[in-house]
Amino acid sequence: MTAALVLLAFVTPLATDMYLPAFPDMTGALGTDASGVQLTLTSFLIGMGVGQLILGPLSDRFGRRKPILIGTAACVVATALCALAPSLGWLVALRFVQGFTGAAGVVIGRAVISDVATGEKAAKLLGVLMSLLGVAPAIAPVLGGIVIDAAGWRAVFWILAATTLVALAGALVAVPESLPAERRQTGGAQATFRAAREVLANRSYLGHTLCFGMALAVLFCYLGGASFLFQNLLGLSVGQTSAAFASVGAVSVVSGLVITRLVGRFTPQALMRTGLAVMPVGSATLCVLALTDRLGLPAVLGLLYLTLVGISLVAMNAAALALEQVPHAAGTGSALLGTIQSVLSAIAAPLVGLGGEHTALPMFAGMTLSAVLAILALSTTGSTSASTAPAAVN
Repeated sequence: MTAALVLLAFVTPLATDMYLPAFPDMTGALGTDASGVQLTLTSFLIGMGVGQLILGPLSDRFGRRKPILIGTAACVVATALCALAPSLGWLVALRFVQGFTGAAGVVIGRAVISDVATGEKAAKLLGVLMSLLGVAPAIAPVLGGIVIDAAGWRAVFWILAATTLVALAGALVAVPESLPAERRQTGGAQATFRAAREVLANRSYLGHTLCFGMALAVLFCYLGGASFLFQNLLGLSVGQTSAAFASVGAVSVVSGLVITRLVGRFTPQALMRTGLAVMPVGSATLCVLALTDRLGLPAVLGLLYLTLVGISLVAMNAAALALEQVPHAAGTGSALLGTIQSVLSAIAAPLVGLGGEHTALPMFAGMTLSAVLAILALSTTGSTSASTAPAAVN
């Protein structure tokens, strides 16, 4: 089941990361600028957010399996249409549909985990899921660079469509119905809205969710500006840019696997607080290097690695702690978690291009601001998870 959920969730990082090395080429092909191309990432994230907001509660009402299968099948069609998009406007619109339908595997997959596990077990399962998903950012830019060099950026979407089709097959075979009929919500839209209000009224849930969302916003600030940083400022080729993306993704994989092992020795709260300390250190130092015009590839990569470790520590533990607060409405809780994260990331991604293609300062400033906001979000929980003293688990 975990393998099938990973395969379903692979659609999201592949769809965001695989075409990143093509951003500079796409500006010319589509007759736009950096912010215009970044809108294709923003529209995908908004689609993901809206899709999670709708599909998560639907899975509380109708079960997990059918919405996953229907959404993933629709995502196959939307992704293929992205490859045929004749203009930037069409691509932006189709990326929204791709994100909306692809949200099924992400939001309902988290709900499935919440159905079968709680506490440290849930944190470990989410940690395994996110660690394995870290493989996608490691390999996607490399594969994307190879495909782009050989067949152009449109070929990326054909490969994404084929991958999503494989994910659909995995869901058919291995994802069970984890929500029995007696545990499903009834009462239609009114009950759905009531459940959403109750979830959002949970102060601890909301604080951890905002913390999770701002940590992922740090990541999407990086994703939105990294191609221009590597190619335009550091002078890397498309292939070298893909390798740089892959190295950052590899750090994410390794750190995620290590963090999953640490969950049994330290509480999720302690690990999360460690990540909140690490994230702003890496991103703020990058700001200083950009301001003093001292950017170099070794320093940039080293500080990005540090920041990614912090993101991993925060994201997997904040998500588990948020969903733990609303076990009675796991689908709705997962939906709101993903929607808030997607909206925050969608806002962050295009802002990093406002300074143009030849400065990294907006990117690093956005990362730092998002990291600080994650810390402030956790402080609103009013729970012991905001405490500064780490606690070990025997």
